[in-house]
Amino acid sequence: MVQLTLVIRITNMHFYIITIFPHALESFLKTSLIARGIKKKIISLKIHNLRDWAYDKHKSVDDRPYGGGPGMVLRVDVMDRAIKSVKSKTKSQRTKVILLTPQGKPFTAQIAQQLSSLKSLVLITGHYEGYDERIRDLADEEISIGDYVLTGGELPAMVVIDAVSRFVPGFLGKKSSLAEESFGTWKLAFGKLLEYPQYTRPADYKGKLAPAVLLSGDHKKIKNWRLEQAIKRTKQRRSDLIT
Repeated sequence: MVQLTLVIRITNMHFYIITIFPHALESFLKTSLIARGIKKKIISLKIHNLRDWAYDKHKSVDDRPYGGGPGMVLRVDVMDRAIKSVKSKTKSQRTKVILLTPQGKPFTAQIAQQLSSLKSLVLITGHYEGYDERIRDLADEEISIGDYVLTGGELPAMVVIDAVSRFVPGFLGKKSSLAEESFGTWKLAFGKLLEYPQYTRPADYKGKLAPAVLLSGDHKKIKNWRLEQAIKRTKQRRSDLIT
């Protein structure tokens, strides 16, 4: 008699994106590790069109700012409906609503790792002139991916999803890949380090040689060389990271 075992894989991390341009994110779902993570049910992504929660037949989600000024501002009443609806589908207490805005705290590898311990993330993407100020009260956290302004929040959402997913168990093939890359989980007294230089074939390209130590087969020497190079590179390029 043959015994069959049913294996049910539970998704580790759920991302919910609220946007007015859902098509801007569709190709992202089909690329590289993100697509593989979705296929293996390590992560899931659901894109929600903010216009689905509009009140009028024109699907209006924004309006002119009080007091005058250029641009349009996303409405708090529509966003409130959207967030409540999406959160009701997460079915988890380990959920955070993230407002993507240049005014948020800078996004780092440490924040990405912290967010990866949650079950769900609801990402709010902005557009036009910005958010009604009262929308900030609907979010748990505000995040910025840099000191510059983009035309919309879809790119920041993709950055956050990609960075957080790399910390979700099973997303990367090797944990060492995560530990040794720039801003990785280096367990050292030096602080955060940039990744060491990498080389592959050909060993000699137009007189520029790959370091002999990497071809030596001596793993201890290679490890020491990589650490030295990581420290050297970090001091040269990002001395602020060295503690």
